Amino acid sequence: MNNGNDALGNPAPNRAGFVGLGLMGAPMAANLLKAGWQVKGWNRSPAAVRELEELGGTGVDKVADLRDEPFVIFMLPDLPFIEEAAAGLLESWRDVPPTPGTLVVVMSSVSPAGVRAFGLAVADASGGNASVLDAPVSGGTDGARRGTLAIMAGGSPGDFELARRVLEAMGTSVRRLGDLGAGSLAKACNQLIVGTTTAALAEAAELAERSGLDVHALFEVLSGGLAASRVLELVGPRLAAKDYTPTGPAKFMHKDLSFVLDSAGTAGTAAPMASAGVDLYAELVAQGLGDLDLAAVRQAIANMGTT
Repeated sequence: MNNGNDALGNPAPNRAGFVGLGLMGAPMAANLLKAGWQVKGWNRSPAAVRELEELGGTGVDKVADLRDEPFVIFMLPDLPFIEEAAAGLLESWRDVPPTPGTLVVVMSSVSPAGVRAFGLAVADASGGNASVLDAPVSGGTDGARRGTLAIMAGGSPGDFELARRVLEAMGTSVRRLGDLGAGSLAKACNQLIVGTTTAALAEAAELAERSGLDVHALFEVLSGGLAASRVLELVGPRLAAKDYTPTGPAKFMHKDLSFVLDSAGTAGTAAPMASAGVDLYAELVAQGLGDLDLAAVRQAIANMGTT
């Protein structure tokens, strides 16, 4: 079985398949096109495929049509969606194995243990000719549009070097953190910080407003001190304005923090902040706010307070 592209030969051509052209995937695929890549895309909604075609990409009717691409990138909400979408692709590879060195790149936020199992399934279906690199991202829709995403990768050194060109077309901070699953663990750590920091800012905003303070003024002064952060810079204005227009569904934070708890259980470490975050974002979803922006955690906290 192929354990990854550890011996680099001729570089793969600048062709990639892209599965999932949503809020994040569409601008990421667009940046690949801008960088000179030939991109074939699939999305459940045909409107997103037509937009890709207008930019110079090629639409396909099914994911299995991407079987001969050297890179197949997945940007779907979670691993079960990826496994469902990839079923036909893997079946095609069972019939006729892909070219050796084919790389499946999982850029979604998924379970570290789950993506390792998916890697085994891909290797088995492809006769060892394809391997998986997990490369989740941080930076939101703005980073996806600008091509400035932080990309946290897990996989063999050879697979990472093979994928570096495609990843650097979408992000400016691209780093291998370890073997397959390491990227997803790094993303879980990222979400622990983002999710709990956003919740803390939301809680502070509610406390300040109900006590007669101007939240915009509060966040402005906080940004000049130790409480300053990228989360405050990007999410703070939406929290202060109570602007919950989705840049990414808040419900995914519950999923991501659950991955933190699973990983903490495996590592034998306490995760009190993740536990509190899982409960809070579960409450947000229960309140029917899950499809709103992450900043909607402020509304969830407001709803939990006394009137």
